[in-house]
Amino acid sequence: MNATPNTLDDYLKALREALRGADPALVQDALYDAEEHIRTMIAERPGTSEAEVLAEVAGSYGAPDEVADIYRDTEIKITRALKPPPPRPASSPLARVLAIYTDPSAYGALFYMLLALATGVFYFSWTTTGIGLSLGFAILIIGLPFLVLFIGSLRLLMLIEGRLVETLLGQRMPRRPAQLPHQGGWLARIGAMFSDPRTWIGTAYLLLMMPLGIVYFTLTTVVLSSAFSIAFAPLIEHLVPGVQILTINDWHPDFQLWMLPFTLLFGAVVLTAYMHLARGIGRLHGKLAKHMLVRPSAD
Repeated sequence: MNATPNTLDDYLKALREALRGADPALVQDALYDAEEHIRTMIAERPGTSEAEVLAEVAGSYGAPDEVADIYRDTEIKITRALKPPPPRPASSPLARVLAIYTDPSAYGALFYMLLALATGVFYFSWTTTGIGLSLGFAILIIGLPFLVLFIGSLRLLMLIEGRLVETLLGQRMPRRPAQLPHQGGWLARIGAMFSDPRTWIGTAYLLLMMPLGIVYFTLTTVVLSSAFSIAFAPLIEHLVPGVQILTINDWHPDFQLWMLPFTLLFGAVVLTAYMHLARGIGRLHGKLAKHMLVRPSAD
């Protein structure tokens, strides 16, 4: 058992060391929870030294290595509880391909790609407007307070985006805000917020989301609409005379009703292929979000 830390900073450093190698998002959550708990206990015990409070914390909340073990065990239990049941082993290559339709991560990725246009436009608009107003207010007395509030709002958006990424893409993201130092008062916290590389890397991510959202949304809507329209083209053109589903350089394919099985097969192939592609894009985007929005545990 290691010696009980005498200061909050020592406790948090020991906890970070005990969580070495764990998921950075888990480390961020654990450090935030421990700091909030300890600061609450210190505030409730005026006149008691920080070392005495930490000794009490070690007996109630737990020593750093004990807390680290609890968080690791809890993370494993939550991951197992939330993990969907494994699919049945596919009996053939075709069954493995079609198993995409029972994979929740594929549908989560599809929904995220459709939602990304709205979130991307909002993130981009909020960020660029805030930057412009911050520059405009720089010469006024309200310039600095506005800039601080704006940066704080960006960090909040990063946390919200992380929750979307974890919910829809399955990538573990922080559920608590990143730590800011309390020593030195508000000036130290403001300075840490501006000096934190994740603030600016995360801001770049928010700006990047608009072009990515346009690509994701356009690709998804074009592929899905094309797959379904061509799949049912013979039936639609038979029921609604004069409708032309597909036009290529003023050439209009003449879909006959007997072609319906073949067009349905074509649509199914395109849809299945895109489901696999969307799942892959979702996994890649989840890794990108993790890289840009989460502070490495070694920081």
